[in-house]
Amino acid sequence: MSGRLVLAVDGGNSKTDVAVVSEDGRVLAEARAGAFAPQRDGVAAAVDVVSAAVAALAGGGGRFDQVSACLAGADLPEEEEALAREFAARGLGADVMVRNDTFALLRAGASAPWGVAVVCGAGINAVGVSPGGAVARFPALGRISGDWGGGLDLGEEVLWHAVRAEDGRGVPTVLAGLVTAHFGTASVTEVVLALHTGRLDDGRLHELAPGVFAAAATGDAVATALVRRQAEEVALMAEVCLRRLGLLGTPAEVVLGGGLLTARDPLLTSLLEGEFALRMPLAVPVVAEEPPVLGAALLGLDRLGAPEAAGDRLRGHYRHSPLPDPPGAAQAVF
Repeated sequence: MSGRLVLAVDGGNSKTDVAVVSEDGRVLAEARAGAFAPQRDGVAAAVDVVSAAVAALAGGGGRFDQVSACLAGADLPEEEEALAREFAARGLGADVMVRNDTFALLRAGASAPWGVAVVCGAGINAVGVSPGGAVARFPALGRISGDWGGGLDLGEEVLWHAVRAEDGRGVPTVLAGLVTAHFGTASVTEVVLALHTGRLDDGRLHELAPGVFAAAATGDAVATALVRRQAEEVALMAEVCLRRLGLLGTPAEVVLGGGLLTARDPLLTSLLEGEFALRMPLAVPVVAEEPPVLGAALLGLDRLGAPEAAGDRLRGHYRHSPLPDPPGAAQAVF
């Protein structure tokens, strides 16, 4: 096959998307595989997921001119380097570029190769890139690195308030009923004991997050406060990235991704609108509904020095031939 090829990888906590893209922006093959979880499974096992997907779509293997991998679990430079070494050891490509998955969200959702992206799904993270290529980012290691937000943190807060509502230490809230209904127990205390004894995986607490927004819509004060805090954290991360890059005084896109933000909850959207107007009135918030693997592929084409028309062609593919999770064009939120 003539022409240079990019292997684009979006490795996420729930799924991994891979695509083979030609230098002129044609998508030649694509596949979806399981979770990419190097911190849980180890670097080698995580890259095995990608290798298996590549073997399936490339008829047993392949070597590419550029490997552009945007990955969950690549939170620190040393983690990016370890993953890049593992990709290189598999002989997948002549040039391997590994970045955190927030870079894919930014490149897929923004109209230019720069701006800010905030992802709020199971957790929360953000990245900013200036027109000159300077980068602002966070360690994104959870509470130990100052982060708050996303489904797991919201779920933990729901349980905390529910316990206190049940035993009298806190104010009444419908969140107590949310917990018992979701897990099928007679009391919140039963859920606490199941978590304590290991009969219930604490990772399942993120399942409570959608109920927070539903409860807030009914006027529950505790749930409303949690949604407000989530909006503040999303806006704060975006503001800090813009400030670090000297972009607060410049119109700049802020791409919003992850399940909590792409759900477009009316209250959260309204609160974000207010936070943006207060903190960064020149910022342009955008929800990226195109898949992050598009961003990984665009970064690969950038690395090859491909023409702008190649990127346009690639975007057209994902606009009209979506992956199993239906994407769409990036669009302004407010």
